[in-house]
Amino acid sequence: MSGNPYTLRAGLLDQAQSILLNQYHQEYERIRYLCDKNLLDATTVTWPTMPTTEDIIAEADKLYQFVQTK
Repeated sequence: MSGNPYTLRAGLLDQAQSILLNQYHQEYERIRYLCDKNLLDATTVTWPTMPTTEDIIAEADKLYQFVQTK
């Protein structure tokens, strides 16, 4: 990720969103599979929530902190 700071931030936001959406979808599919196999009750299980803008910004900040580490 080279270029100006805006490009860096946009790239980090995209990457953070991708990470969180992948985590969400993995957990959702895991629970759905278990419900389909009657190993969990779909009415009582705690379903994952989609990542919020705040979640994405927090994840991007973690990535940025990593990038800044020397």
